[in-house]
Amino acid sequence: MLKRILIFTILTLFTASLAYGQKASGAKRADPTAPVKAAFESLMDGIREVNAAKVLAAYEKSDRILIFNNNGTATIGWENIKSNTESSYPKIKNVTLDITGLRVEMLSKTSAYVTCKWKQTQEYDGKPESASGRMTLIYRLIGKDWKIVHRHTSPDNPPETRPVFPSEREPK
Repeated sequence: MLKRILIFTILTLFTASLAYGQKASGAKRADPTAPVKAAFESLMDGIREVNAAKVLAAYEKSDRILIFNNNGTATIGWENIKSNTESSYPKIKNVTLDITGLRVEMLSKTSAYVTCKWKQTQEYDGKPESASGRMTLIYRLIGKDWKIVHRHTSPDNPPETRPVFPSEREPK
């Protein structure tokens, strides 16, 4: 009996040391940012496809959700986001959206932020539009899904009429 216990203990220690050695030697670990990146890519696909339902699915359905828009306004609450998206998307066609400098940072197991630069062209109500800027998205794990709880978008070139400190303007 003592011999069996000794053999069992040695096998257990040997197996544990092998497992530790694999982790320490750089065995592949799952990328913790992968689910957040997938949620972000789904949002980008929804924008490119002009799919309002897909875009709306990216956001938390909450009265507390807050979006700082590219034009300097704020949108507060799920119902306002839904109303704005559903009213504007039927007027949008031919979207191109380029994302560069994508960065995903995990804040915890249930929260992360995404930053990037974007450039988008589209037709809105038959007229061509083009804009670019920077964006930060705050994601929270809600149930099994990563949802946006806050978005902040800033234009690359804010209009002169928007109050921006002279020291923050690029020289002309």
